[in-house]
Amino acid sequence: MNNTTCTRVSYDFQHGFLPPVYILVFVVGLVANGWGLKSLLRTWKKLKIINVFVLNLGLADILYLLTLPFLVVYYFMESKWIFGDAFCKITRFCFHLNLYGSIGFLTCISVYRYLAIVHPIRVLGRITVAHSVWISVLVWLLVCVQCLPEMFYVKTFGNNPKQCFDTTFEFHVEDYLKYSFGRTLAGFCFPFLITLGCYGHVIAVLCGRNTTTKVLKQRSLKLLFILILLFSVCYIPYHIFRNLNLWRRVLIKHKMCRQWFNGVYIAHKISRGLVCLNSALNPLVYLHGNEDVLAQLRRLLQQARRMFCHLSLSNSGRVPAAQTAEELNKI
Repeated sequence: MNNTTCTRVSYDFQHGFLPPVYILVFVVGLVANGWGLKSLLRTWKKLKIINVFVLNLGLADILYLLTLPFLVVYYFMESKWIFGDAFCKITRFCFHLNLYGSIGFLTCISVYRYLAIVHPIRVLGRITVAHSVWISVLVWLLVCVQCLPEMFYVKTFGNNPKQCFDTTFEFHVEDYLKYSFGRTLAGFCFPFLITLGCYGHVIAVLCGRNTTTKVLKQRSLKLLFILILLFSVCYIPYHIFRNLNLWRRVLIKHKMCRQWFNGVYIAHKISRGLVCLNSALNPLVYLHGNEDVLAQLRRLLQQARRMFCHLSLSNSGRVPAAQTAEELNKI
């Protein structure tokens, strides 16, 4: 089919969809991750092995969240990048560093939970906080090696202001498709299979043990649910539609067109919005694994509820304003 008969791809979709998603993720993610990291650092001397991975997960999120305001400006300006070529590459590099760093540390958490539950006697005393620190350094190094080629692909095109590609310009799109497919296997598929295998075995072991406490089973099931949510909502759609969209661009480059082009492009942009949600959803791991954070959350909710009740009574005229202010000072 000749490319002149192709249905026009709706490139304007991203300008209306991505900025609101980025703003929401930036606000929620910054508050949730900041609070979670603060809680972990407050109990630094009691830091557990799994909390080292959670801490690195939060740092990866913060690194990406700080680039979102620049992307919001970019898409509000209808894909006009005004921050320079180098910073475009850094922004896109931080996105992939967060993506594959998050997957890597979630995999580490899954493996540690598997060892602690399925092989507790073998693991007891043999894995220390120092080991988890070195494993975290190794994860960062592997992720940096995977993402480093991003810095060498052409990311900007056009007159000033330019476009800032999340992949690369059409001239290198075939090479980038090969790189993207390899990184999908190494950075997503293998960790996903490891995580799935670990928790599949954990659930089977817990269900087969009569000595396992109900609390441990519930916590393991909750963490499994969180990981399934992250992978199914954030990671799986993005990797599928990113590679399909790159294939679409390769076909267009070779003067071929298909009816599914527009649908794949829109699905890819939706998946880009969904994948950045991982920075707002990752703090669920804090809530699952840190009882102190849960206690703080309950106290904040109780204070907010009492404050709301006092304000409601004050506005209805049932409680004098002076008395309400005095009561609020006691909270």
